[in-house]
Amino acid sequence: MALTPYQQQLRDRILAVAVTAPPEPWRPVGRGPIAVGGLLGIGFAVHPESGHDLVLTVSAGGHGLFDAVTGLKVARDYEPAEDPDGPDLRCPGLGQVSDVRIPVAGLWGGGLHTGAEGGWHVEVAAPEWPHHRVLLATGRGPWQGEHGETWWQVFDVCWSTFRAAGFSPTGRTLAVATSSDLTLWTRA
Repeated sequence: MALTPYQQQLRDRILAVAVTAPPEPWRPVGRGPIAVGGLLGIGFAVHPESGHDLVLTVSAGGHGLFDAVTGLKVARDYEPAEDPDGPDLRCPGLGQVSDVRIPVAGLWGGGLHTGAEGGWHVEVAAPEWPHHRVLLATGRGPWQGEHGETWWQVFDVCWSTFRAAGFSPTGRTLAVATSSDLTLWTRA
């Protein structure tokens, strides 16, 4: 099926721009992507003491828990009792959130929040499927505004398989998960 002229215009628009850093107040977490081999999915919880977002990673090698402000691994389970199950794809937490069941998005389905306070939203496009592009936007984003003003292409998934992208429930963390790594941005 051929693309309509409008679809072709959107495809060309996304392909024409380079990956750029998100604008203020967003800042990258750590020194780059966090390597998580065989990553299958991610979910969010909140640290009960610091209030920081935590990211649960579910991978072929077990479960990990990362602080979304520092990027540091705070807990690890190499042989978890279970992977995501049930209609809401929840996993048992670990470490400081071991008493919480965390919804996970990724290979099994599910989804992360696509909007956050302040009018932010995330779009995932695949103009060159199977390569996915992750766009951070405000307002109408890529559908009307200019790149670098109302939308930013923050990630190009071209070396791994896309798993999930979205915000934490608090809206303070933006995450992109691929089959090989986790990339995080945070805001105060």
